[in-house]
Amino acid sequence: MRRATDDQHPEVAGYLDELRVSRRLSPNTILAYQRDLDRLVAFAERLDRSPEALDRHDLEAFVRQLMSSGLSPRSVARIVACVRGFYKFLVLDGHLPGSPADDLRAPRSWPGLPRFLSIDEVDLLLSQPDAGNPVGVRDRALLELLYATGMRVTELVSLKAGDVRLDDRCLTCLGKGAQERVVPIGRVATDWVRRYLASARPALLKGRVSAFLFVNARGGLSLSRVGFWKIIKKYGRQAGLTRELSPHVVRHSFATHLLERGADLRTIQTLLGHADLSTTQIYTHILEARLKAVYDEFHPRS
Repeated sequence: MRRATDDQHPEVAGYLDELRVSRRLSPNTILAYQRDLDRLVAFAERLDRSPEALDRHDLEAFVRQLMSSGLSPRSVARIVACVRGFYKFLVLDGHLPGSPADDLRAPRSWPGLPRFLSIDEVDLLLSQPDAGNPVGVRDRALLELLYATGMRVTELVSLKAGDVRLDDRCLTCLGKGAQERVVPIGRVATDWVRRYLASARPALLKGRVSAFLFVNARGGLSLSRVGFWKIIKKYGRQAGLTRELSPHVVRHSFATHLLERGADLRTIQTLLGHADLSTTQIYTHILEARLKAVYDEFHPRS
């Protein structure tokens, strides 16, 4: 029999009773579960909704709130596990057709936040290649495509010419674990890749044939990972970017700028090719750190 109290959400009470009776958890453990679910209920009430009405986007916001509240990663992980169990119970008990928390994960514990560039710094970096020669056009297309897609450097240099569909403004990318994904390309990057294919790539190939989209300055061979690292570091120095620059910094910038403009974590996860949402959740740390820095700089009483 369920023992909901007057001030306790009935479905939460039902879940706690299930844990108490079926799993024979200790009173202290039940109390810990109740505190965790009280956080969820309070979050739902602030949205003027019940916990059963929350969707995946809401639960991601709940996890972000937990992350920014000062809780340890271990505590956040425990609460997220409790929430997954609660929604599984709601499904089994017939309250929901499916769980919005099926693969909800707590963030990993990171030793530090990933470095990323501001939008102005990205613009400065992308403007460095000399578009008056084939190598410069290739490098501009490389950098534009990296920032437009957030691809890993291995994915970028492994692209075949046939993987890119410029008319559709998208490309097919082979990521980790041989997982294939379709990634959209922005208009600016599309224009630069089109320009590279029309003139710079044939000039670099000098009549040779290559399946790879980006070829090295000698033509015929694909650009290597090491080669691209050298390219991006060179242009970083030219732009006067003092921080250590790498392709991954641009990838982090891509994801951070999307999140700042309202993209949801699930979309960013898909674009980056992350297998687990918990990997993508690191970018909420970046956004929160940015917001705190802006507040400290500009609020008159910070």
